[in-house]
Amino acid sequence: MNEMQQLDTLWFVIFGVAKVLGVFTVVMLGVAYMTLAERRVSAFIQDRHGPNRVGPFGLLQPIADGIKNFIKEETMPGTAARFYFILGPTLAIMPAVVTFAVIPVASPLPTPVGTVDMIVADVPIGILYILALSSLAVYGIVLSGWASNNKYAFLGGLRASAQMISYEVALGLSVIAVLLLAGNVTLTEMVWQQQQLGLWFALPLSLAFIFFVISAFAETNRLPFDMPEAESELISGYHTEYSAMKFSMFFIAEYAHMLTASALMATLFLGGWDIPIWKGDNMFWHEGALIQGFDASGAAIPATPTVLKTLLTLAAFTVKTSFFVLLYIWVRWTLPRFRYDQVMHLGWKVMLPMSLGYVVIVAATMLVLDQVGVPFGLTYGLALTGVSAICTVAFLFFIDRDRIISGAHRRKSGRRTAGRTLASGERA
Repeated sequence: MNEMQQLDTLWFVIFGVAKVLGVFTVVMLGVAYMTLAERRVSAFIQDRHGPNRVGPFGLLQPIADGIKNFIKEETMPGTAARFYFILGPTLAIMPAVVTFAVIPVASPLPTPVGTVDMIVADVPIGILYILALSSLAVYGIVLSGWASNNKYAFLGGLRASAQMISYEVALGLSVIAVLLLAGNVTLTEMVWQQQQLGLWFALPLSLAFIFFVISAFAETNRLPFDMPEAESELISGYHTEYSAMKFSMFFIAEYAHMLTASALMATLFLGGWDIPIWKGDNMFWHEGALIQGFDASGAAIPATPTVLKTLLTLAAFTVKTSFFVLLYIWVRWTLPRFRYDQVMHLGWKVMLPMSLGYVVIVAATMLVLDQVGVPFGLTYGLALTGVSAICTVAFLFFIDRDRIISGAHRRKSGRRTAGRTLASGERA
């Protein structure tokens, strides 16, 4: 089996091109049908019918919407900066599409010519690549708002940049906790470390998981963090002056970013393509061969990749990613929009200091476990899970205590109630 694991240059290029085309096609189709899923889920939540006329069960509605956007008349504001007005949507959509290239979607696939990794580019800086490129999307939003020469669009672009800076810090700090535990920035290595630990990182790093999910909502400008659009305040925000396909490109970028963020959360915290409990899908490249792990003597145990394992792990990865996509949609149609000051307070006064303190606690716990000689495995993970559970409970129930999310309404209502009680007592 070992002699056919490595692909030669020709087949590497052929499979590389096939993976690029395949991932791009799947992402674009996924984005199209995520819009249908959002409309159907929102209809379910609001007790009404969603799209159900175009095609069986409305399945051709995204295609009809795409055709409509292509043939719709485009408008161009007379005072807009034409070049940058056109460049803005392009800069917004490019980072959202290319970041999916470094996310592993399944276990390696055996073929007659060699074993194919189910990832477009297994670069050694995987998570850094995603963080760097995903941050560039805000340039397209800011540029579009500025080039429109519309004050509401410009304010939307400024809000997007402020929000991205505010939550990028907390997101990066939550990733640092993952890097401390995984010891590597490659996403395939993170999947392998979760398999070796015996626990998905969502348990030993529960508070980092919560911070990452919140930051991912803010990074994608989704409710309750859609401050750059905020139709009640800014008409439609940075894309107020856009129409037809340029307008649609912003939504393609948003949903593609949602899909990438969902896949990234599944990879970092839910084991990626790992199937829970089952050890048969454990495999990792080690010294040019796929191994399942190490025995008691430290010798490598060969892995046996099969087409069935690849399909099962792909299904597991799809289910985990779909869960986070559904979470995005459900939160949008459940929670109201925050006030802008609440968004800034949550980012700078709550998540930044809490995530920084949590990184220190995780690092100190790992240092203690290493010093006492606890091996990296289930016991190691359970010890971290206990510490993280204490931190999570403290954060959710004691530290914030509704000071940020609920705003000042509750406190004012309490003071008014106390005042009325006191006045009633004095009159009595």
